[in-house]
Amino acid sequence: TGKEFDVRAKCVINATGPFTDSVRKMDDQEVPNICQPSAGVHIVMPGYYSPDNMGLLDPATSDGRVIFFLPWEKMTIAGTTDSPTDVTSHPIPTEEDINFILSEVRNYLGADVEVRRGDVLAAWSGIRPLVTNPDSKDTQSLSRNHVVTVSDSGLITIAGGKWTTYRAMARDTIDAAIQEHNLKAGSCKTMGLQLEGAQDWSPTLYIRLVQDYGLESEVAQHLASTYGDKAFEVAKIAQVTGKRWPIVGKRLVSEFPYIEAEVVYGVKEYARTAVDMISRRTRLAFLNVQAAEEALPRIVDIMGKELNWCEQKKFEQLETAKTFLYYEMGYKVKTDQLTDRSEISLVPSDIERYKKRFRMFDKDKKGFITILDVQRVLESISVQMDENTLHEILNEVDLNKNGQVELDEFLQLMSAIQKGRVSGSRLAVLMKSAEENLRRREAIPVDRSGGGL
Repeated sequence: TGKEFDVRAKCVINATGPFTDSVRKMDDQEVPNICQPSAGVHIVMPGYYSPDNMGLLDPATSDGRVIFFLPWEKMTIAGTTDSPTDVTSHPIPTEEDINFILSEVRNYLGADVEVRRGDVLAAWSGIRPLVTNPDSKDTQSLSRNHVVTVSDSGLITIAGGKWTTYRAMARDTIDAAIQEHNLKAGSCKTMGLQLEGAQDWSPTLYIRLVQDYGLESEVAQHLASTYGDKAFEVAKIAQVTGKRWPIVGKRLVSEFPYIEAEVVYGVKEYARTAVDMISRRTRLAFLNVQAAEEALPRIVDIMGKELNWCEQKKFEQLETAKTFLYYEMGYKVKTDQLTDRSEISLVPSDIERYKKRFRMFDKDKKGFITILDVQRVLESISVQMDENTLHEILNEVDLNKNGQVELDEFLQLMSAIQKGRVSGSRLAVLMKSAEENLRRREAIPVDRSGGGL
């Protein structure tokens, strides 16, 4: 409603990560900074870049920063950079940082494995709230440990630390609050305290989900490992698919095990934005920005129904989430690999081969292809594809956004693919597949069929 009100408490704890000092200065403007923010970029690549059960960490890279290479959610996560940064709510990964990680990754793979820029499926920058003294300039020598401070007014600040030490951080913070403000409490119980969903979890819990609800095995494993014994609550609200198998559990996108019921469950656990749903309640935004964008309309529809959003609210949520993917999750730096200023670096024989492929679609020699041209070729090889999908496929390559793909745009695409800057282009794969299909349908000349009679 926008209404403001006061909240009173015996104790205030400042646990605001990189925003630590701005809150401390609300308490005392003269206090020196204790937090120096550092930006760390991570990238996600296809799972075939790393073994399923083995990670790699090298603390001595070319410039002294740590690099790691780990299997994660059937993908590969690699990082990281470490550089001083300004505090912002919306950190953005840079092309320079992405290329640094890729160049380091190449050192750990066989010479026969080509590490391509186009294989970066998502990229993001996080801000580490490193604890330092105000005079330090070198973030690599800063402490990753946490610090608890108490101001003259009794403000408790917990700064620094990392995800893996969150229980120790919480214990030390609450201990300080109890001591400073004479709060009544028993001994700390965090050691051995199970997380929500852990009580009845077992490694084989997913089998019951498959047997009792008819979920796909991959989906059941995902639900069991993500929600623990709460996975049954998600399964109970999963929609019937109408197929023989799986019986329930409609996927948000085909290549990931996230299902529509997770969106409904997320709302029950207070998710209120589409950004929250694609980045934290599911990990789609971190695993593949294009897949996340593909799932967004359905996610917004489900959330809109659960939360009674009007059409304007749904539109705002959709656009905010798209902006988040574009800038903060690496979609922009990914799409920048193919622009209307991209060079065409192809040998003459390749240019001629790609021109021939293009002309198979551009029968009227217009110099460009449209959805109608692609539909005509697909129909000739008995392939059906809906118009919206075709529009999305062409739009990925339509650099000047005029509703058609010109020959130069197609050659720029093929050049970028050869250089490894772009991968997984649906138009390139579709056109190559159609060309091969049409060739197989051509009549075999008499001289190649044994000469005839």
